[in-house]
Order: sequence, then C-alpha cells, then structure tokens
Amino acid sequence: MSENTVSGTVSVIGLGPMGRAMAAAYLDAGYRVTVWNRSAGKDEDLVARGAHRAATAAGAVAASGLTVLSLIDVDAMYTALDGAALDGRVLANLSSDVPEKARAAAAWAAERGAGYLTGGVTVPPSGLGKPESQIFVSGDRGAYEQHRAALDVLGGTDHKGDDPGLAQLHYQLGMIMFWTALTGWEQAVAVAQANGLTAADILPQAVETSDSLSGFVRFYTERVDAGEHGGQVDRLAMCAASIEHVRHTAADAGVDTGILDAHVALYRRGLAAGFGDDSGTRVLQLLREPAGSAAGA
Repeated sequence: MSENTVSGTVSVIGLGPMGRAMAAAYLDAGYRVTVWNRSAGKDEDLVARGAHRAATAAGAVAASGLTVLSLIDVDAMYTALDGAALDGRVLANLSSDVPEKARAAAAWAAERGAGYLTGGVTVPPSGLGKPESQIFVSGDRGAYEQHRAALDVLGGTDHKGDDPGLAQLHYQLGMIMFWTALTGWEQAVAVAQANGLTAADILPQAVETSDSLSGFVRFYTERVDAGEHGGQVDRLAMCAASIEHVRHTAADAGVDTGILDAHVALYRRGLAAGFGDDSGTRVLQLLREPAGSAAGA
C-alpha cells in the first residue's frame, strides 16, 4: 500500500466476523488500520494485509482519531476501554444493544472527553463496504460530519439525529421484523419437514410470501398512522381464525407451537376486547398494553 493511497486512520476494536469485515473494508479503502481484540489470533489475516496490532485497547484508541467498536454489547466497551485515555477521540460503537444503554454510553464517553456515535449495521459482514448497505448512525452531528467519510466506507450511513439512542432504536426495530419473519419461516419449514417436504420444496412459496409482505406494510402504514382500524378490508375475527388453523396444522404435525401460541393468545385477547369486527391491525393497541390489562375501545 503506497502512502498516496492512505486516506486516513482508523482503529477497530472487536474482531468477530463483523469487526474483521470492518477492518478489511478499511484496508481495502486505503486506511491505516489499527486493530485490537481481547483474545489473540483473530487479527492474523488483517495484520498480514498491513493492519497494525495494538497491544491493548487503550493503544488502539491512541492510534487513531476514530475508533470503531464491534463488540457483543455496550458493557463490553466499558471493560475494554477501562482506563484508556479518551479525551479528544471519537468512538463509533457499532455494537448491538438497547437505546437506553446507548444513551448511557454516550454520557460515559462525554465525561471522559470523547465524542460518541451509536451505529446499527443492517447487513451481515459480507455486505460491509458496499454503498447500498445501510448503517443507522446517531449522536453528535459534529462528530458524525468529522468522520462521515470513514463511516461511509462501511456502507451508506443514515444519521438519525443527535440522540445517541435513535440509531439503536431503528436497528432494533429492524431486528424485530427480521427475527419474527425468520422464525416464521423456520416454523413453516419444520411443519413442511414433518409432512415429508423439504425447505427447497417450499422455497418459491417462501420467497413469494416474503415479497408480498412489503405490499401489506405499505397498505396498512397510512391507515395505522391515521388511526384507522375499520374492518372494511380485513377483520380481526378472520385473522384469529386463520392463526388458529395455522397452530392446529403445526400441532397435528407434532411440531412445537410455542411461537404460534403467542400469536393465538394475542388475537384471542383482541376478540375478548370486542375488536372482532375491526381490522387485524387493532392488535397494535393490545401490543402497547401489558398482557392482562383492560383494553380500551
């Protein structure tokens, strides 16, 4: 790597699959990269490509104005950076955690003179380094603009505001949709296998169903935001009956129904609350209330 290709410096702390992909993307972009990981051995391929190995996390932070963290959670950052000199540095924590912990971490960093950005990476490691990949970022706008070019190396960043919790909120909203959809597919595959089919047998149907969800989401979004839950298009009673059929199909196949039981219970709550003639989206009201509380009209 010749010196005229070096566009900046960055440190990466945490070298799981995501952290290694981040460091590799920076090396590809010509950055001087310093890396550190708690356990040894995960940086060998990166060092072979020209990354610098820091002896400590504190040393990694000292090496660059921007340190990108890819750890299991915020608590791991506190452990890794305990005693590190952070004054004047910017930490971009791209680890997954909850919004309130992101806000607390930003306050912790500020007390030590560091800028702090929260990030939510919406793609797997293989998607890093591509401009079409989306990364939610929030926190101090000045710190973001200062290091935006470096952050954009990992993917197209979308700054959600100065509140450091907002990036994690948007990330976790995506994870809610992702995990419930993926476990739904896994439930379907389990039922298919119990009936002698394979995942490949239902692949076209799975893809078609997944693609159709975007149409439902687009249709319902305007109605939900307007507070419209009338049953002109669908009825909660119909939805409840369908989910009961789904659960019984799984049970008849000898497949665990725990995931489906939760859905059945939710729609039964809707019927008990008198929402049977409303749209199925009326369950949003129930989801905002603790189970067992009285549902208002």
